[in-house]
Parts: sequence; C-alpha cells; structure tokens
Amino acid sequence: MRRLRFAPGGAFESRQMRQFSSLRLVSALESKQATFFPCLSDCAVRLRAAPMRVFGGMEPMSKWIAPLASATAAMIALLMLAFHWPAHAEPSKDAAEYLSPGEVAVSADGRWLYVVCERSDELRIVDASTGSTLKSIAVGHVPRGLALSPDGRHIYVANSWDDSVSVIEATSLALIRTLPTGWEPTGLLTDKDDATLYVANRLSDDVSVIDLASGREAKRIPAGRGASYLTRSADGSRIYCTHVYPKLRGNRQAPESEITVIDTASQAVFERQELHDVAGVFHLALSADGRLGVAAQMRPKNLIPVAHVEHGWVFGNSIAVFGADAGGTVQVPLDELDRYFAMPFAVAIARDKSKIYVSTSGSDSVTAISVAKLLEFAGAHRELMANDLSASAHYVTARVAVGRNPRGMTLSPNGQRLYVANRMNDSISVIDTASDTVISTIDLGGSARITPRRRGEQIFYSARYAFQGQFGCANCHIDATFDGMQWDLEPDGFGKEIVDNRSIESLGGTEPFKWNGANPNLLTECGPRTAMYFYRSQSYDEHELNELASFVMAIPLRPNRYRLPGGELTAAQARGRTIFERTQYKSGRPLPRHNQCAYCHRGPKFTNRKLSYVGTFKETDISEMLDVPHLTNEAYSAPYLHDGSARTLEELWTVFNPNDAHGVTSDLTPAEIRDLVEYLKSL
Repeated sequence: MRRLRFAPGGAFESRQMRQFSSLRLVSALESKQATFFPCLSDCAVRLRAAPMRVFGGMEPMSKWIAPLASATAAMIALLMLAFHWPAHAEPSKDAAEYLSPGEVAVSADGRWLYVVCERSDELRIVDASTGSTLKSIAVGHVPRGLALSPDGRHIYVANSWDDSVSVIEATSLALIRTLPTGWEPTGLLTDKDDATLYVANRLSDDVSVIDLASGREAKRIPAGRGASYLTRSADGSRIYCTHVYPKLRGNRQAPESEITVIDTASQAVFERQELHDVAGVFHLALSADGRLGVAAQMRPKNLIPVAHVEHGWVFGNSIAVFGADAGGTVQVPLDELDRYFAMPFAVAIARDKSKIYVSTSGSDSVTAISVAKLLEFAGAHRELMANDLSASAHYVTARVAVGRNPRGMTLSPNGQRLYVANRMNDSISVIDTASDTVISTIDLGGSARITPRRRGEQIFYSARYAFQGQFGCANCHIDATFDGMQWDLEPDGFGKEIVDNRSIESLGGTEPFKWNGANPNLLTECGPRTAMYFYRSQSYDEHELNELASFVMAIPLRPNRYRLPGGELTAAQARGRTIFERTQYKSGRPLPRHNQCAYCHRGPKFTNRKLSYVGTFKETDISEMLDVPHLTNEAYSAPYLHDGSARTLEELWTVFNPNDAHGVTSDLTPAEIRDLVEYLKSL
C-alpha cells in the first residue's frame, strides 16, 4: 500500500515556527487588555510587527520592553487617532467606486464577454479582442448569477438582494423585463428550449421554476441548504444544483452536502447525490458527452481541534468528480504538501475533455488538471486520496497566477481561451489554454484608488495570511456571512468550548465578541490570537488589521424577507412580539427580569452586550455564562445556541429550555411558540 504523506511546512515552516515565541508573548500582552484597557492590544500588534528583530537575536529584549512600557499611553492615543473606525456599521461609502466582477460568460461567436459586477449592480458587455467596454447595463442589487439562453438571444442576471432576475435582449442590449424569484437568487439557467428558467435561491433553499412565456413562477423545487449554482446536462434532461451551506445535522457532526439533480421533464427532484465530509460546494461543470461531472468544494475538518494547520487538518480544498468516466463519486484534493489552494469556486472542462480548470479564489490562481492522469490515479487510489496531500502531484499540470479573488470562469467557443473574473481587482485574466499562461488582462475600469476598506475586503477574501495559504476569513464566512459549522478552537482547550460560527453582518454595537465575550473589539478578535491559534503564521500587520476591521464593521445586513414591504408585522409576528416583550406570567405574576426576552435582547441589535445564563451548559463547556447574541437576521443563520445544538428556532425552547432558564416558555402553547418564532424571524 502506498504510504500517505501529510508533511509539515518545509522551509517556510521554520521561519514561521521561530516566530511563535514572539506571538505567545504578544498574546499574553493582549490578554491583559480586558482588565486594563481595550486598546492595549494595539501595543501587542506593534510588538508583533517586528518579531524577528526582538526574538531572532538581532536586538536585545530590554531595548524593546522598557520603551514599550513607557510609551503605552502615547501609543494608545496615537492609534485611536490614526486607526479610528465607526462604532456602528455603516453602508459602504466606497461601494460605487468598485465593480467586483463575479461571473463571466461569452457569446456564441466569441466576440463579446458578459460580466456581472456585484458592487456596481451592472452587467458589462466587453469586446473580447480589444478589452473595451461596449455598454454597462444597470440591473438589480448585488447581482451574482449569469446565464445565456441556448440560442444566445437573451441574457439573464440573478439579483441576489432584490430577489429578481433581469432579462436583457442580447441584440439591442436592452433590459426588457424583471422576473420575481425566491430568496437570494444566485445561480440560474434555462432549459434547452429557453421556455423555462430555473433559479437557485440561497436563502429559501429551493429552485424557482419560471415560465418564460408568462413571466410567472410556476413552482418551487425543494433543494438543499444554501442552493446556489446550477448546471444543465448536455442533452438538457437534467439540472444539477449545488449548495454553499451544509445540511443541518445537529451538534458535533461531520458536514454533509449534496448535489440535487432535477429532471426537467417532470420539473422534480430526480436524485440527491450525497457528498460526505463536505460543506461549501460552488460551481459545477459537466463534460460535453455527459460522462464526467466536476464540482468545486471544501472539506472542513471541524471535528478536529484547529491546531494542525501544518497537516492540512483545517480545510481541504478539493473537487468532487463523478459520472460514468469516474465510476462513481471521487473527492479529489487540489492542495499540495506545502501549499494550499483555497476556496475552489468555478470549474470548466475542455470540450475535448483533456483538462479541468478550477479557480481557487482564496489563492489568486487557476489550477489546470489532466483528466486522463486524474482518472488513472483515482482509479487506483479512490478510497485513500481525499485527504492525501501528495495526490495532486499526479494530475495537476499547472498553477496559473491570476488577479485577486478569481471567481467565475468561461471557455471561449473554440476552447483556446479561458476568461477568469478577478473580483477583487476589477479585471478579467485571459489564459491561453495551450500553454496555460495568462496572455492578457482586461481592466474593466474600476477605481484605481484603493481605500482602506477595499484593502480590508481584499484581505478578508485572501488565504495568503494563513500557514502555507490554507484558508482565510471567507472560508468560514462565505460571502461575508457564515458557514453553518461548529468548531473546536484551541484557545479554549482541546475538546472544550465547541462554538457555532456566527454571522458577521452589521456587527457594530454588538461587542464584545466570542461566545464567552472575551474579545472586546475586532482588533482583539482578529489580531495576534488569529495569527497564533488559527493561521499559525505571522499574519496581519497593524495597518492590515485595521483595514480588515474597517471592512468587517461595514458589512451590511442582507434584506430580511420575513418583513412585509412596509415594515409592518403580520398578525403572527405581532402576537410573537407581545410574548417577546411580556413582563408577567399568564397568571399575572411578575417575570424575573433576567427571564424576560426583551431584557437580554434589547436595543437596535437586540443584545444587551452582556453575559447571561441560559441553562445550556454541557460537559464540553468551560463557563455557564454566554455572550448574549444579537438577533438581527437570526432566521438565516441556523443552527442556534453557542454550540449549534438547536437546529431550528423552535428547538431553542421545545428541546433546550426545560427549566425556563432561556426565557419562560413552559406556559406557552405550541401555537404561541410558533408566533414567537415568527417575530424573531422578522428582526
């Protein structure tokens, strides 16, 4: 049997490991901030900025410690002036300056590129030969999906925050109508006759089936959680749907996802192809002959403490290969022994089935794979290769450096060019598929001025700060939201304080952070502790840390679909609010203040920003006291409780509140519990 090799980091590792003594001292300094002053963590950031000078023997410790102690007050004042960000999240003031191209398609004659720009809310039509923009067409808010009709007459754009699809006539380039969809439409395509439009809705977990003759939604097909991207088989008989969030399985379970296969004749689910140990599945591609399918995916190792980054035991970046050629489903690593290729996003298969291309959005690259070599290797090692970091050497033929955060890709009709949308620097990389090299870069015209907030966004979506580039912020906060996972983080001890990953939308006014409330601000949350316990690498310098915090604090709330257009409450929501705000038992006896929902969950974000006891302590927990979470858009971020035990909002009280510690609910009827839940969904 071939020995599997899970190597540490090689030469690069030694440099990073030498910095650990500095990081441990910095972490100790940082940990004092809650006692003395929150901004003391900035002093730690400055000390971390030059660890090799102090701890590499270049300068004595005494030269740095004394000045650091005497200058702490001045440093605090300086940093507060130099690196200030608002206490509350604000809409991004520089959003209009950037384009953020997320998807790209090419016309049947290869002349035109169609580019969806998420930040500028537009579709750009670009001359593929000259790189000039012919026209920009305004579409809905935060467009994410793009599809062309089979005859090339229509262009469809999914507007994820407007719950709509913009339909554009390809000849006149005129917006001819807007179609309603489900919640947060992301991927879309038509059937082979351009009679029916299918739209994957990320937040309603389904696929809209829209009759294009009438423009009406005919039905919804239940998909998996976070339904996002669609691909049609060559004969048009099947549509394949992937999902960015894992299934809800309960506390401390390995992730599971699926590829939902829809039969277009019956417009119903034909099959659900299981993907084990997988969460975060993005684009999928099928070969022209229908015998090979490839999906971009991540393999989170959430049952293992986040302490073995050097062994690849946090995230595996991979593709799922399936179909007749593969003889079933095989999970294929993209990573190497000492380099990782984070967040695989888009997939393209050459028409002659010679190569597979995968954009790795966290690593600013495109991976080229030999199909023949891959199938040969997988045939011999399929049971062992999913976690084998040496496997990719047998089938990866090229790593092509492109722009920042490469997302959507498309092959030219003749297969000679691969176009890659670089979301974080507003460009298209053009790859020659014969040599697998970038031959040109198309500048789409975004602002050349990079603001601190934009740099923070670039940092957020990059994996280069982690050890050997294994993962970044966006791995756990997909598209700046959450991942639906629970993690065992080392700072709290192995097997202790298992935590559910919370959403990071509109964080201003919700401090402190962490479920135990230990981190008073984002500098602490994302600072040296991230370098030491997560990235295992010297990560952000002081400027990058503040830029990252600036971006995260500006992440807005997605639209809440449970609210009526005018903001008024439904009858059920109004009844739920009465329960939420009550101060008495049904008997008229006063409720203890700490058992009133609105006491802990108050203010604009529905949190008093304090610790509270809710009776959910487990043997894996260290403290019974938990940070009171904010409730805005809580409906989207299941599972619930600090460790993800509750799969639904109902389970908070029907399963996990036997002693009325988490609000008094024992005197409520099932109908009243449902009303309370309806109100919470509207927040």
